[in-house]
Order: sequence, then structure tokens, then C-alpha cells
Amino acid sequence: MKHKFIAGVFLFFAVLFAQTKIAEAKETFLYHVEIPCEIGAKVIVTDSLGQKREIGEVVKLPTKSRWPSYTASAWGKPGTVCATAVNAMHILLSVEKGQGRTVSVIPKETIAPAAGVSAAVVISTKAGNGVWGLYAPTTGTAITLRGKGVISVDNFPQAGDILEYDVVQKSESPYMLEIENNVGGLVTVFDPFGKQIIARVFKPVGGSGRFEGTKFQNIGQLRANHHGVICVSTCEIGKIGGFQIIPYEHAAESKEMQHTLNDGVTQWLIIRGYDPKTGQDTELKGKRPLFFDAFIPGSGRDDKEANNFAYYGRKSLVLADYGNGFERIKPVSGKIDDAFRDIKKLRIYYPKILF
Repeated sequence: MKHKFIAGVFLFFAVLFAQTKIAEAKETFLYHVEIPCEIGAKVIVTDSLGQKREIGEVVKLPTKSRWPSYTASAWGKPGTVCATAVNAMHILLSVEKGQGRTVSVIPKETIAPAAGVSAAVVISTKAGNGVWGLYAPTTGTAITLRGKGVISVDNFPQAGDILEYDVVQKSESPYMLEIENNVGGLVTVFDPFGKQIIARVFKPVGGSGRFEGTKFQNIGQLRANHHGVICVSTCEIGKIGGFQIIPYEHAAESKEMQHTLNDGVTQWLIIRGYDPKTGQDTELKGKRPLFFDAFIPGSGRDDKEANNFAYYGRKSLVLADYGNGFERIKPVSGKIDDAFRDIKKLRIYYPKILF
């Protein structure tokens, strides 16, 4: 009994010490990204050792912003990234009449529907690389104009400006998310403090859909993440296919997403925030640890730098349990309404580098 008591005391102080260290070491700097507002200028990334590398060239500048932008953009904070995807980065400038105004950063080879070429900085880098891959920011990352402060509707990028952002890793960030793919299934997040139930499944995913940007991402990685969507790619590079995880509020409140509540629509996994302590439903949209400051698409396609072991953790890996334990998601492309009926659980690993 005495030994158990001592072990218990030791464990208590070990956990307390670990939590204290986590609280002390809130952020680890990974790199700084500079996007010049000048045609032909190089996009530069500087890592934690001060080493610089070129990751693309600016080929077009925005002449206007986009308003109204997609619904969930309004759930962000002006001056920050409101969507991070394998083929686009959207930045919220303001919220006007309940709708977001955005400007975007997109690759030359594709135009993201939510962006528009006139409202975007266009870079030569391929989709799934650079600022849409290894150096992607999480939602909520502040975007500044060098010497002019945080970007906004009144502080819009002009020729000669430099857009900047830092990418950091937060020590309290979660490691993993598990979703039971059935009505009422639990959504559990695992972080340095343990695990907690944060939501329940309102409607499980059953099928794959044609989400355009998935053709730039690998099987079992994220195509996009914003304040109302986690989009998973389930197809080979060059093909189109995947499914989305969305909060109940997005399905119930957004005109563009209300169709996802229909029984015949199977490509969306709808979850509803839940507090097991109170037994009450909670709001998920635009909040940690799912729809804010969490995921990135991670490197796709032929991003050679993604093979650098030190950065391998900056990917959001998705696994599925079909009844025999977790494994890689089986490749599925196109619109197939019953493609994922046999998935029992999903597991998503957060992008996290182990130091």
C-alpha cells in the first residue's frame, strides 16, 4: 500500500510538472514566410536556424477583395487565415453585414472557387507544395504587411508590400482525433493532458464526393480545413474524391450546406458539439480543436521537402477502421454514395513535430 501511495504521489507531481512545462513552452517557432507584392519576386521561407530558401515566384497580384465570401469565413478573426487548403489560403479582411470579405493566395495552376483570380496573390508553386503544403499556416494565423501592421480591408496589399506570417507549433496542441462513425458516435480528442469527448456524430459519412481540390492531395490526407470544414482526400493524385466533416451549425444555418442534412446525401460527416459533464450540446464552428488553429493540409504530390524527417509530422494523417483495426483509407474516387458505409471509426492525427 505504501508503495502504491508513493507511486501515486510521484505520478501526480510528474503530471503536474509536465503540465507546468507545457504551460511554459507554449510555442515553438518553425519558420517565417514572406510573400512580396511584386510580380517576379521570390517567396521566401526562413526556418528556425535562419536558413532561407525560395519556394515560388509571384505571378499576379490582387486588384480587389471578395465579398461576400464563403459562409464560414465570417466565423474567423479579421487579419487572420480563415482557410488553409492544398490549393488555396484564404485571409479574412473584415466581416460586413454578417459576411466575410477575403483575399486569397493561390497556385498558378488552379483557381479555387472561393478565391477568384482578381482577389488573390497568385504564386508559381504547384498546389500541395510551399504555402499549401509544408509551410501551410493553420487557421487563425495572423497575416501582416511588413511595416504596416495586420492586413485588413483598410490595409489592403499594395504593390511593394510584403505579406508575412509565422508558423509555430503549440505544445498543448492535440495529437489525435477519433470519430465513431455512427449516429450518436463519440468524437474524442487526445492531447498532452489526456483525452476528452468533445462532440457526437449527428450523421455518419457513407459516401465519397467530387471535391475538386482532392486531385492535388494524397490518399488519407487533408485537402482543406476552415472554420466549418475538414475535407479528407480519399483518391490518388490526379483523381477527385473524398468526404467532409462539418459542424452541425454549418449544416443547419448555412444555405450552401443545408442539403447535407438530406438522407440521400452521404458525403458529409456531421458532428455536434457535446459536453459530457453537463449533457448539453455545444457550438463547434470556428473553435478549437477542430475548426480553428488545428489542422493543415500538409504536403501533397511531389513535394520533395516533405521527405525531410524533421518536418514529416506536418501532415494530418487520416486512418479508418473497417472492423479489423485502423489502417490506411482504401482509395475511392468519384461520387459513390455507399463507398464508406463499412467504416466503423476514423482517426485523424494532428500535424505535430516531435522535438
